[in-house]
Amino acid sequence: MNMTITLDHPLVATDWLAEHCRSEDIRILDCSLVMKQSEDGSYGFSSGRDIWKEGHIPNSIYVDLGEELSDQNHEFSLMMPAVEDFAETLRQKGIGDDTCVICYDRTNQAWAARVWWMLRVCGFDNAAVLNGGWKKWTAEGKEISTEESSYPPAQHFSVNHRPALMVDKHEVKTACDEPETLLLHSLPLPIFTGEVNPYKRAGRIPGSKNLYCETLIDPQSNCYAETEIIAEKFGPSGSLKKNRVITYCGGGIAASSNALALTLIGVDNVAVYDGSLTEWTADPDMPMETD
Repeated sequence: MNMTITLDHPLVATDWLAEHCRSEDIRILDCSLVMKQSEDGSYGFSSGRDIWKEGHIPNSIYVDLGEELSDQNHEFSLMMPAVEDFAETLRQKGIGDDTCVICYDRTNQAWAARVWWMLRVCGFDNAAVLNGGWKKWTAEGKEISTEESSYPPAQHFSVNHRPALMVDKHEVKTACDEPETLLLHSLPLPIFTGEVNPYKRAGRIPGSKNLYCETLIDPQSNCYAETEIIAEKFGPSGSLKKNRVITYCGGGIAASSNALALTLIGVDNVAVYDGSLTEWTADPDMPMETD
């Protein structure tokens, strides 16, 4: 198979995907998980496969971030597996060197951004997020399919690991003392301040700044805001002035959306803290601060 589509931007429009969704070399991934909130404020996630079966973008497949694309042997959920395992899972699903990948989800695009970011960690760059996602697709009345589509396994998925794009708690601990590295908390402000606590301990990693990822999404279109607005929103955090930005959240999902948004405005030295607050707050040796 010869590549006929090359993506040169992190986002694609719904009109573009409607035109190309049945192209031979395209792979469309529904990356959605379903959040389940408990009365105590904690939350978990379950597969969105059944929702995908009820209706999805034509020629798309469902990929389960909670099972297939996470390290099932790790203490914490949603952790990225070894890049070789991740690549092999996707190769079996039809993603390889001669394909392009479009990721979408049914909420605020953070799930899609997470898979897009993991692809980048593996060195796979011919991928993009559907701007506006399922919400925009359906709002525009575009075609919906119930066919359980699949792709033949790909021949090759070449891994070019970029470890600097996904960091662990020890790298984050070191970054706390590095003035040219910014730690960016990507969840709602009440979690940042410690007023709301869905984790083992309240608050944030010391020295962090906050920008909730959903503030970068236009509430009407569900698209990422224009780049000028994104830059304006990141400005007060200092993200545009530091040598490096490490985004984090609860489990590396919202953080991936902020990482994508930073990429949109040309900030390229960005990493996602994979374990984020789920891992950090479970370790009493890791410091926290609150307002």
